Amino acid sequence: MIDYKNALNPAQYAAVTAPGGHLLVVAGAGSGKTRTIVYRIAWLTEQGVSPSSMLLLTFTRKAAAEMLQRASQLLGQGLAGLQGGTFHGFAYGVLRQFRPSWLGERHPTVMDNADMAAAIKQCREILGLGKGDRSFPRSQHVLGILSKARNKEISIEATVRRESSHLLPHAAALTELNAAYTAYRRDHGLLDYDDLIFELEHLLCEHEAVARHLRQRYEHLLVDEYQDTNLVQARLVRLLTGESGNLMAVGDDAQSIYAFRGAHVYNMLDFPDIFPGTRVIALEENYRSTKPVLDLANALLERAPAAFRKTLRTRREGGEAVRLVVSRSDQSQAELLVQRIRELLRDHLPHDIAVLFRAAFHSYPLEAALARADVPFRKYGGLRYVEAAHIKDLLSYARLIVNPFDLPAFQRIAALHPGLGPKTTQKLYAVALSGDRDATFRAFAKYPGMLEDMGLLDNLREQPQPPSTLLERLAEHYRPRMEAAYPDDWPRRQQGVEEIVRMAAGYVDLDLFVADLSLESPEEDEDAEGCITLSTVHSAKGLEWDAVLIIDLVEERFPSRHAQSRAEDFEEERRLMYVACTRARRRLELYAPAAIYSRSDQAIMPAVRSPFVREVPAGLYEEWHELHGGQCVARGHDPATLPPVRLLPPEPAVQAGAVSSSAPEAHGGDPQSLGYCTHKKFGRGKKIRFVPPDKFQVNFPGFGVKTILADFLTSAE
Repeated sequence: MIDYKNALNPAQYAAVTAPGGHLLVVAGAGSGKTRTIVYRIAWLTEQGVSPSSMLLLTFTRKAAAEMLQRASQLLGQGLAGLQGGTFHGFAYGVLRQFRPSWLGERHPTVMDNADMAAAIKQCREILGLGKGDRSFPRSQHVLGILSKARNKEISIEATVRRESSHLLPHAAALTELNAAYTAYRRDHGLLDYDDLIFELEHLLCEHEAVARHLRQRYEHLLVDEYQDTNLVQARLVRLLTGESGNLMAVGDDAQSIYAFRGAHVYNMLDFPDIFPGTRVIALEENYRSTKPVLDLANALLERAPAAFRKTLRTRREGGEAVRLVVSRSDQSQAELLVQRIRELLRDHLPHDIAVLFRAAFHSYPLEAALARADVPFRKYGGLRYVEAAHIKDLLSYARLIVNPFDLPAFQRIAALHPGLGPKTTQKLYAVALSGDRDATFRAFAKYPGMLEDMGLLDNLREQPQPPSTLLERLAEHYRPRMEAAYPDDWPRRQQGVEEIVRMAAGYVDLDLFVADLSLESPEEDEDAEGCITLSTVHSAKGLEWDAVLIIDLVEERFPSRHAQSRAEDFEEERRLMYVACTRARRRLELYAPAAIYSRSDQAIMPAVRSPFVREVPAGLYEEWHELHGGQCVARGHDPATLPPVRLLPPEPAVQAGAVSSSAPEAHGGDPQSLGYCTHKKFGRGKKIRFVPPDKFQVNFPGFGVKTILADFLTSAE
């Protein structure tokens, strides 16, 4: 028999040995969630529950296999009959046995991704949708929109409005295409990935005998990562459990960060109401992080309006103080990070260091700096800037300014224009190379877009300008080509283009800028132990490192600009920040640039610290500032070494939507003047917060929240 009391802490022991009924285990980060599930399976087995009467549902097959293997090793015996796997895998197994009536005598066939894309394409061609319209989304993107609408259980138009507003003109066509795609699957006896879950729900609702059979077979249901379930998955759990079943759901509402996939945090928050008589047990002892890290993580959650209240704690003594590092700007942040990483490598192995960020393009400057410094890295979540197609396109224009004979760059630009194949491109290049301007003009005149490209490059070559100005003009010229080449997601790609333009502001010579960005990144080794990790926070969930550095902690970056207009989106950003902080075992460092480059103002503008930094009590971190020359000093340690420039003071802890009482009357800064306004570039918007001393945060429809100098705003009724 296993000695559960000595193997588990009191909260884990209570969860593992809980009597039958409904049990919700609120498992804080690093609190031994998997261990608790494994021991629960072992305990039930030792209590005489047959493994074949247990069902374990997870979100990856790997997680289920690991839990079953560990439980088997713990018991010293096999667990024959215990079914464990994903919701979709379980659904397919049931649908094979109890086929939906519309299938008739046919066996269900599950479509793979290529099958689904081909079906969408065929339906689109039959309907004649988007014919000759390059702005119509590609099949893969259509699938993504249809899947999001279905999993969030909202209309396709609402999904497009929120996720891809530039595709709103096609919303009606996409709705028509969805109906055709549904009919296609029914006609051919096919199930796509989402069908599996919804068809199982329909089966259980329509056939009580099948639902009763499954409830009798699976007396104990265990569900992992419950905070990541969507609406239909939660309903399935209820159907499989019934009124008197035995359900153990394990998860952490504070780590619910996949709303974009359809995850519904209220499945967990409302669990005790959905399942009356639920026993709630919180796992609060953290086995991963030091006390300073946990204190800051706990402080983040204190402002959450709806959550299971828990306080992470640890028995580990000591620990490095959390650092808040204020770089002079976002441009100097990358070099500061490289310097700090080199320092950390004295105490940590490369694979024990991670830099986390909200969006993939936020790491572009750091990737370039690491490549120059010959520091190997691996990136997770999004492409490296040197791999992204739209960045390669933009840099091809810049390369041709530097070197008009750059054939690969010429070929890449030509590929952006319909009707220009490889052979024609080679002929155009040969004519251009001849130097005969008349012949070149005649040849290119057949391809107006390409002629326009070459004319712009000639003009820019003849008028030397700073790299930032050149890249700005190239980005404006490239944008309509990007919209045509990447109709599905060009707004997201535009953010990466803007980041490259911003990076150019730190260079004097275009050729050096192009050379730096074109340098090959360090080769990826089969063994990741020689590389530090760069990762989006979403991709970092479930992972951990000794040292974690979180960058770009300023408004409109973390939280993202799109998250500040809806309360539920803002709170998901808070949970994302919590996940990022709790990845750290020993060291946690937060980077908040004092200023960022603004394309709209063509200047370095003061930045507003992230509310997730402002809300944390100052006593929970040690504040460091970048000096002239790139060195850092801890505030208050040696005042004489502080730089002779004004650094931004810590921002006051202001709730989203609140107004600072220090707002001056000048520049329309009256705290009461939070009405509508206009801006020459962004149009009409609504002021949502005053930012001392002379700015407003304004929500502009179609552009999101911007921080604008009051002088550039005029009142509007």
